This record gives sequence, structure tokens and C-alpha cells, in this order.
Amino acid sequence: VLATGVTTSVRDFVKMAYECVGVELEFSGEGTKEKAVISKTTNSEYAFKVGQEVVGINEKYFRPTEVDLLIGDPTKANTLLDWKPEYTVGDLVKEMMEREIKLERKKQM
Repeated sequence: VLATGVTTSVRDFVKMAYECVGVELEFSGEGTKEKAVISKTTNSEYAFKVGQEVVGINEKYFRPTEVDLLIGDPTKANTLLDWKPEYTVGDLVKEMMEREIKLERKKQM
């Protein structure tokens, strides 16, 4: 695994994941009171409902020392290996969601 030099917020990551299943989210609140509810869904395959809260914050999962920004530097791989990333964060999220959906469908069978 190599860094790409690109950072993505948890909020954007969550939005991309839900978009993979046809769900748009609306975020409200700040800090530990922030939450996300479904604002629109175009996929009747899943039991999502507009207004349903699907994301919240639980301080139990905070790191002992939280950092404001995490971003890796790919300069050495770019320079020495002529390496360039082939995947975007969006590609990664889509692949992860496709795999999770496949596993969930398998469990239901």
C-alpha cells in the first residue's frame, strides 16, 4: 500500500459509500453531535427510508490522540519507481461497497 498524496474526509468517504447504493445523505450538527440522515434514495432494493439516521459519532472510537489531517507523501515511490496511483478514493470506495454488497447477498441466501 502506497500513499497517493490525496486526503479525504470521513464525511466524504461515507457519502461516496452511500452513493454506491443510490442513497444521498444530509449532514447536520457539529462535532460529536454531527449525524447523517437519508435525504434521498433511488434504490428500492434496500430498506432505506428518507429521514432515517444512518451515521452518528461515538466517542468510544476516538483515538487517544486525534490528529487533524492524515496524508501520505508518495514522492519517493514517484521518483524512484516512477509509480503513479491507478485508483482514486472513489474507485476504492466503489470496489469496497461492491464486495460488501456481494457478501451481504450471499449471507441472505
